[in-house]
Amino acid sequence: MRIATWNINSVRMRLDLLLRLMEEESPDVICLQETKVVDPDFPLGPLAERGYVHAHVHGMKSYNGVAILSRLPFESHDVQHWCGKQDCRHALAHLPGGIELHCVYIPAGGDIPDPAVNEKFAHKLQFLDEMTHWLRTERTPDRRMVLVGDLNIAPLEQDVWSHKELLSVVSHTPIEVEKLSAMQDSAGWVDAMRRFVPPSEKLYTWWSYRAKDWEASNRGRRLDHVWVTPPLAGALTGVTVRRDARGWEPKPSDHVPVIVDLDV
Repeated sequence: MRIATWNINSVRMRLDLLLRLMEEESPDVICLQETKVVDPDFPLGPLAERGYVHAHVHGMKSYNGVAILSRLPFESHDVQHWCGKQDCRHALAHLPGGIELHCVYIPAGGDIPDPAVNEKFAHKLQFLDEMTHWLRTERTPDRRMVLVGDLNIAPLEQDVWSHKELLSVVSHTPIEVEKLSAMQDSAGWVDAMRRFVPPSEKLYTWWSYRAKDWEASNRGRRLDHVWVTPPLAGALTGVTVRRDARGWEPKPSDHVPVIVDLDV
């Protein structure tokens, strides 16, 4: 089973890039974040033509939105809401083989890493706490689960271009890393990407639009993640980061696709 995850930053604006990913990587399942479209306007037709006839879309106008697109049938699917909001950040589906797949888009958190003065950062921390509690109480580590998405946190020192300079920057602050670690511990999640790329090596999935030349400056962060529970850890056979997609024309996302292969 090949699963791709991508913060596409508007599925309608970048539909051609999504079709390119489908053609080049042929994933069985694609999880998208920041689809930025209400469900009736999701461009399902071109996706179904390429075999992705099963779609679980959960979106809103202009902001957020997640989707699970699949060649494989869903046994069931659902959504979760956090922090008293219905802002379309968590979709889940049950795939053949008893695999529960979560597609998650954690809030970015704004610019100031202080929940007392930044409501967006407070929302991010609350989101992490609530989701961690739910995973700990409603799920168990022996369940066959995959969690993918834009988690908007780069937890390891080698997940950012400069650990020292980004310690006080939202996405790499100690409190965010601590809470993401707690969420990872909630169901014994295994970091699939770091199974294949050692923690000592740099690994990025996002490069800011602000850089004049993202490739030359290479000031990246690993904001996109793939986690699996222990029963699936041994099934991991590979992970691919499509770094080149950051330069795909005409309008690339600032995130790139991450693809995981599982022998299930």
